[in-house]
Amino acid sequence: MPLFDDTQTAFESKSDKDLKKAHFLFKMIANPFLTKVGTVMFKLPFATEIPLVKPMIRRTIYKQFVGGETTAECLKVAKELSKYGVGSIMDYSVEGQEHEEEFDSVKNEILCLIDIANKNPVEFPFVVFKPTGFGRIDLFEKVGKKLPMTEEEKLSWKKICDRFEEVCKKGFEADVTMMVDAEESWMQDSADNLVDEMMQKYNKERCVVCNTLQMYRHDRLDYLKNIYQKAEAENYFIGFKVVRGAYMEKERARAEVENYPSPIQPDKAATDRDYDAALKFIVEHNHRISLFAGTHNEHSSELLTKLMKDNGIENGYHKIWFGQLFGMSDNISFKLGNLGYNIAKYLPYGPIKEVMPYLIRRAQENTSVAGQTGRELSLIEKEIKRRKQNA
Repeated sequence: MPLFDDTQTAFESKSDKDLKKAHFLFKMIANPFLTKVGTVMFKLPFATEIPLVKPMIRRTIYKQFVGGETTAECLKVAKELSKYGVGSIMDYSVEGQEHEEEFDSVKNEILCLIDIANKNPVEFPFVVFKPTGFGRIDLFEKVGKKLPMTEEEKLSWKKICDRFEEVCKKGFEADVTMMVDAEESWMQDSADNLVDEMMQKYNKERCVVCNTLQMYRHDRLDYLKNIYQKAEAENYFIGFKVVRGAYMEKERARAEVENYPSPIQPDKAATDRDYDAALKFIVEHNHRISLFAGTHNEHSSELLTKLMKDNGIENGYHKIWFGQLFGMSDNISFKLGNLGYNIAKYLPYGPIKEVMPYLIRRAQENTSVAGQTGRELSLIEKEIKRRKQNA
């Protein structure tokens, strides 16, 4: 049997009722028309206030893809996942802040997550945050492009740097690994520089601060190799979450409108090639680099298990982690956990209204990624059939 076709292990934690609900949901997502209508409707400011809409969302798409509205609800989900060797990463999925008090609120939430992870290291091996959770995207862009800033903007940028410093320092003191998400290419240079600064400061003895590489960008493999050379020369540890990426259509459209070369790979094959090359490079240089391979791609996940074996690395090696989103690719996550690999699910949380942008993206991505929803459906159907036969 292929490694990730084991549906009994994949869905061991789910009841028959849970499986049927998941099957219904993915059937809905598989319909582009329904997904489009739902996306338009839920973008309306008052959508979640319509009677019965919020309970419907909570029972369906919210339950499938979100850990809960609070950290306490997430902790219950995480403890259940940990029974099957699967860790969790609480992802505060509130987006679109613009004001200093909102950025401070996000920072304070991340500080709370560090305390929770410190007290529950098995359930929560990492804490993650988005750079733009700490400040406006236009400031990141201006700093990255070395554009002139007003005195007020300079003060705001200093506050962003202070927020980075505060959470990374606390992660270091609490012995909690911090992962910083990647975002749009036009703001990423300044975020990369900030994260590298934090790595130089806090990764002297082990990897406390990790950056993220989106391999749909054609320059990321070279960036990885350059940062490795820098870390070797200056003797500090580095870590990367490696993903394919989440902003491809937006990136191409902006490059066309503003008439600059697209930072995106020419095709998916090029992205896949660089993704797998990044895994190989990191595994072969694991004395210096830690890896979190965030992927729903079965080939890349299996490739990483083979790379580890070929390099004499045990399944539970602390510097190598696999990761998927909560509610997706349980056939990968639970199988790897069953085999003793380090695996963690991204576990988003937050009030329904504020998490709606995240949920809309999940639905759109499942519709647009070739074969993703079909694969989820076929695995669920296979397990439902297996259970009926064994009843």
